[in-house]
This record gives sequence, structure tokens and C-alpha cells, in this order.
Amino acid sequence: MAHSFASKTFTALSDLHPNMANLKIIGIVIGKTDVKGFPDRKNIGSERYTFSFTIRDSPTHFVNATSWGSEGYIRSLSDSFRVGECVIIENPLIQRKELEREEKFSPATPGNCKLLLSENHSMVKVCSGYQVDNKLLALIYLPVKESRDFYSLGDIVANGCSLDGRIINVLAAVRSVGEPKYFTTSDRRKGQRCEVKLYDETESSFAMICWDNESILVAQSWVPRDTVIFASDVRISFDKFRNCMTATVISKTIITTNPDTPEANILLNFIRENKETNPLDDEIDSYLKESINFEQLKVKASKNEGKADPFYGILYAFISTLNIDDDSTTVVRHRCSGCGYVVKEASSTCTACNKDSFEFKSVFLSFHLLIDLTDHTGTLHACSLTGSVAEETLGCTGSADCIFTQTGCLWISLNRTAICIIICFLQHAVENSSGMARKGAEPYRMRPPRPWEERSSERRPLILIAHLGLSQCFLTLVCSPVSLWN
Repeated sequence: MAHSFASKTFTALSDLHPNMANLKIIGIVIGKTDVKGFPDRKNIGSERYTFSFTIRDSPTHFVNATSWGSEGYIRSLSDSFRVGECVIIENPLIQRKELEREEKFSPATPGNCKLLLSENHSMVKVCSGYQVDNKLLALIYLPVKESRDFYSLGDIVANGCSLDGRIINVLAAVRSVGEPKYFTTSDRRKGQRCEVKLYDETESSFAMICWDNESILVAQSWVPRDTVIFASDVRISFDKFRNCMTATVISKTIITTNPDTPEANILLNFIRENKETNPLDDEIDSYLKESINFEQLKVKASKNEGKADPFYGILYAFISTLNIDDDSTTVVRHRCSGCGYVVKEASSTCTACNKDSFEFKSVFLSFHLLIDLTDHTGTLHACSLTGSVAEETLGCTGSADCIFTQTGCLWISLNRTAICIIICFLQHAVENSSGMARKGAEPYRMRPPRPWEERSSERRPLILIAHLGLSQCFLTLVCSPVSLWN
């Protein structure tokens, strides 16, 4: 068999020692970093490229390998294999690792050696699955840390800021995997980001952030509510932006997908038994964590001015200004029932979607109110209360019969001005939804979505959004096409 052949032909990782030569090593790739470029000190103006990976040939032995060379060679080598594939390394240089320096940025390994691959002398070959013994392939399901050496998500949340900056192990199930987001930094470097939501028996939603392509590729293979991961050496930090604890995949991190351990099997049984639970409940719960006041809001807005990143929170406030005597034309707007665009009252027809004169779309009335919101720290002026959120707040619709009793309708709302508003303070699109509201808060119950809401690309629970400009804040509705009402 391949494994017995390997034992006679290949050098075991447990037998490595510095200055060994003419070796041939086989192992399964359990971790891998992105390609990076650095200025070449010998050739000013040029760059050297590198990437690292970790291979394993037994339950107790694994080693880091690093390759340096030209951009073309390094990128080609990196693209030739992925995490979970078996490789044969020929003629690597065996070096003694500098423990403190190496393991600060690389996965911790049990031995005292590392592999250095040369562009001119070393070679890496990918093995096909049928060439490798199943015992070697099964190593991908064994965590590199002791199976009981992990924090539950509830423990992380409970410890809070005391774990800020700590590197720990996490065992959790995958609740959702976000789409990768690509960006360009101020120094014109390309970057990417992917947010994975985790959960377990103790916590319904916990964010883990991936910043490198390799971990994002692995994450894209995970099946939500059917995958368990053991993430060794992730960095835990307190996200001031969202006021909650998060995990970040770093260069030291090795993630084991569906680990073959008793603890992982218990968690897997838990998620399968609770698979029928409405995932929307967890999504709503993710908003219900912490509150924010106006003073904190304004500080965040000033710091984030000009940035596209959103931030979230729940605001406890009351309506301090509501003009009940305003002209009805400024309180109610005509909207097309087909596309939702504002229609000029004079024409009463939508120019955006009424292409066929024989099939005109109907027009309906929708509230558009300017209000001030106040809490114990200050006031947010000129917030726009619109659409179905206004209808829920006022307790009536923007229909014609309501317009005639407009003042009475608005007075009704003033009798219950103490409100709890889940809001997302936004400079750009709704993104990275993470829990910020207080547990136990009652979510809004909405009427069925309008036609334009049904076609919306947003698939999120009800939130209120505040677009923060220099002089005013607009408060409006984003409603998920998924039903939020009973």
C-alpha cells in the first residue's frame, strides 16, 4: 500500500534534524498562508516573494515549510495545492527553528525543525487521493491542539475584555458564511475580508473574521448548520466598532473542519438536533446585545466621516419633535406600487416602470416625517421616519382616509413617544450585521413587504438605518423579504 511504501521511501517528520540532505517527505497540508512580497535587500528596487504551509504525517508530528523565490515561481507553487491535499517535498533544507521568533507568526509545531524550499533545488508534487493511504488522509480531521483545550463561545463572551488580544482555541459550529469582500488599501494593496458567524450550545451568534485568501477559500466550503470547526490559535479581540467580542484568523491559525473528536461529535449532534430552529430567530438575536446613546453616536460619526464602513446599535430614545401641523404634501408622498419610487403628485404615474401605457402601475400614499429623537445625552435632529416604520410608529397607514385625520393620527403617536429603536448607523450599504441590542427587546412585527421590498437584494431582519451626514441624520427602513410577522 501507499503508506507502507511511504514508510520505506520517505523520511518521517519525527526523524528530521538540521542539515539533513537529499530528503523526500510526504504529508497532508493542514494550513497555508497567502503569497507576500518583500523588498529584496540584495537587488534594490525588486521584490522577493514567499508563502508558508504546514504539513503533517502523523497524529503527533507536523512541521512548517517556507518557500522563497520569484513572484512567478511562488505564485505558481502556491496555486498548485490547497489545504487538505497531500504533497511530496523533495530536497528541502532542514533548519532549526527560532522558537520565539518563528512561533510568533507561524503555527506552533512539536518539533524543533522547519523546512525551507529553494526555487532552484527543491520540488513540491501533489499526490492524488488514490496514491495515499487513508491513515494519512484522515489526519486532516485531527486538531493540532488537545481536543478539550478550547473556549466555548459563551465563555469568551462572559470573560469579555479580559480576553482582548489573547490567542486561544475555539470549537464551534458554522451558522453562516458571508460573501468575500474585496478592497484596495490606501497604499494600493489588494485586500479581502470574509465574516463567518459561529454558534454553539452557549451562544447563538459569534463573528470570526478571515482576512486572507486561503482561510476564505476553506470557509467557502463550510455548510452552515452542518459544519463544526476547531480553530486553533485565533486572536480574540473586543470590537469597539460593534461593541462585542470577535475572533480573527491569523497566520498562526490552523482550522480543522469537522474534527474527529468526542467534543466535536457532541456539538455536531446538538446542531443537527436543533437544525429545524428558525435561523431568522438567531439573526434577530444577533442585533440584541448592547445599546448606544447619542453622545457615543456622534463620536463614532465624527471618527468615521468619509468612511464606507457601517456601525450598528440599539438606541433607547423618545420623539422630542414631531410637527403635527405640517402640510400633508410634506408628510405623505406618492409612491409607485411596482417599483416604490416617489411619483410626482401632478402626474400620478411612474416614469420608471410604466413603459406600457395600457398597464399603468397604481400609486399609493406613504408617510415621510421629519422628527427629532432625544435621549439623556442629546438630540438627533431631522431624522426621516418613513414607510412601514412610520406606519408602525403611528399605528395607521398613509391611506387617503388617514390624511384627513392627520393631526389626530400624529397625536396618537405622541401618547407613546418612549420608543426603542434598533438602528444601523451607516455611511454605505448595510453590511456585517452583528449583535448590538439588548437581549429581551421585542422585535417589530411588520406587515407583508411591498413589491419593491420583495425584489430587494437585502436578506436581513428588520432594522432602522441612520445615514449620518454633516448636518442631519436620515432614519429609514430596510425590511427583509423574509416574513417577520406572525
